[in-house]
Amino acid sequence: MTQETAKKISLKPLGNRVVAKRTEEEETSKGGIILPDSAKQKQETATVVALGTGKTTSEGKDIPIPVSIGDTILMDKYAGQEVTVDDEEYIIVGADDIIAIVNK
Repeated sequence: MTQETAKKISLKPLGNRVVAKRTEEEETSKGGIILPDSAKQKQETATVVALGTGKTTSEGKDIPIPVSIGDTILMDKYAGQEVTVDDEEYIIVGADDIIAIVNK
């Protein structure tokens, strides 16, 4: 995804926050059983679609967010705030709740 794509969602995170879209999970289990929505677990992986400006220390030094738009991230399981914009579901998560960047 590009910054241009992020602008289309009309959602700009503030400060040290990231807007991400959860990755789609499989509809069936390994045994072939189709899982209803209520039985699915929340995915801890998501793709970054927009970035805030980062954090500023008390000394005035800017600390940028360590991820980029398009990165696949691993985050804390119950982190963030889920929001719906234009019928799309996103999660706004603090940069401190991002555990890792998933290399593909």
